Amino acid sequence: MFDHIGIRVKNLEAAARLYSAMLAPLGHVAGSAGDAYAGFGPKGKPALWLHKNANAGGGHVALRAASREAVERFYAEGLKAGARDNGRPGLRTDYAPTYYAAFLLDADGNNVEAVCMR
Repeated sequence: MFDHIGIRVKNLEAAARLYSAMLAPLGHVAGSAGDAYAGFGPKGKPALWLHKNANAGGGHVALRAASREAVERFYAEGLKAGARDNGRPGLRTDYAPTYYAAFLLDADGNNVEAVCMR
C-alpha cells in the first residue's frame, strides 16, 4: 500500500543516529541523506524518511520484524541510543493472537513500533 513514509524531526543528526541504531535489528540501513533529510530501509531502497522540520512529532510508524527476537533487539538498541519506552516487547492479544510488538518514542514524540505476527 505504501511507497514511503516521512517523519518530521527537529534535530536531524540526532534522529538519524537513533533511527540507525533501532532499525538495524530489523535489517534496515541508512540510505540517501542531505541537510534536511535522511532515508532508511533495505540497502538501496530507503522508504522511511526523516525530514528536518521545526513542527516535528506526533507521528506513528509500525515496522515489520522478522522475529520476536528482532523486536526485542529493536527495543533494546533504541533505548541504548536514546529513545524512550512507550511499550515493552510483548504480545498484544487485543490486536491479534500473535501480535508481538514493542514501542519507542523518539526525541520528537514520534511513536515507532516493531511488530512480528508469529
